[in-house]
Amino acid sequence: MASSVVPRGPAADPHASAGVTAAGPAKGPGTTGAPPPSAGRPPAPARQRLSGWQRFKRDRFLLLLGLPGVFVVLLFQYVPLLGNVIAFKDYQPYLTIAESPWVGFDNFRIIFNGDPAFLNALTNTLIISFLQIALVFPVPIGLALLLNSLLSERIKRIAQSILYLPHFMSWVIVVALFQHMLGNAGLYNTWARMHELPLIEVIGNPDLFLALITSQVIWKDAGWGTIIFLAAISRVDLELFEAVAVDGGGRLRQLWHVTLPAIRPVIILLFILKLGDVLSVGFEQIFLQQGPVGLEASEVLDTYVYNYGIVGGNWGTSAAVGLVKGLVGAILVLGANKVAHLFGERGLYAKW
Repeated sequence: MASSVVPRGPAADPHASAGVTAAGPAKGPGTTGAPPPSAGRPPAPARQRLSGWQRFKRDRFLLLLGLPGVFVVLLFQYVPLLGNVIAFKDYQPYLTIAESPWVGFDNFRIIFNGDPAFLNALTNTLIISFLQIALVFPVPIGLALLLNSLLSERIKRIAQSILYLPHFMSWVIVVALFQHMLGNAGLYNTWARMHELPLIEVIGNPDLFLALITSQVIWKDAGWGTIIFLAAISRVDLELFEAVAVDGGGRLRQLWHVTLPAIRPVIILLFILKLGDVLSVGFEQIFLQQGPVGLEASEVLDTYVYNYGIVGGNWGTSAAVGLVKGLVGAILVLGANKVAHLFGERGLYAKW
């Protein structure tokens, strides 16, 4: 009699559907049946937060290395701020600050009473600041975009070197160069006399003084300002440009949709810092050219503090003007930073 054979396949094994056999769990590819490496080990202990004293002990050598720099900053940046107390005193150089008598807010009357010389300096300062924000500030951005569009790295490096060079010249040299080029006996007027052409009176002309100092600032510092913007552009992911190109966008679309949004935080940051110096338009540059032009067209707050305060002996008044100028700059910076937060930008610091 034939014996019956019971098949032992997956359908007959009650554990087959669960992937378990009599020998244990089914072994798939790459499975050895051994327990995972973490099995049987205790969990890693939670990382403990160090106290302030523990962090100090850990980083004490780094802190010691930074102490000289902190000392220099405190000595030359913060300790002199205590001298602003002479804005509330009748300070005289032959007396100490402690011996000078208190006058309260008398030194600020020249500001609030509308002294004509002060108002003239304030007006000139605001006009020059507006021109520098509207005309000088965008120039480094445009130069950075133009340099970034150059395909030849060699030409780009040569152009950068040429644009950076004027920044390392002092204002004495820059003013002398413009005088030798555009002065009454300068290069152009000498050439114009030889060819019987009309002369151009730029140096010493009050009507062209604003255009002169604006062009000097652009020529001297525009190339140096491109460094930050070029660094910001270099951090843009190239895949973003490729994505715009795949969608059919040309160089203008790449500029508008990729490059400008990428450097927008840097533009806003530098613009806020520029607002902090809105009442400081450059003492040395203007002081060197005040003689031929006259105070009415060239007096600004920085030169007013020197001419009226130091030369005229009104030390307390000059300190009062400088103190108000610093406070206005701080208020403008904080206000512009608050506006940047309203538009979703970080600004100088993150929103509290």
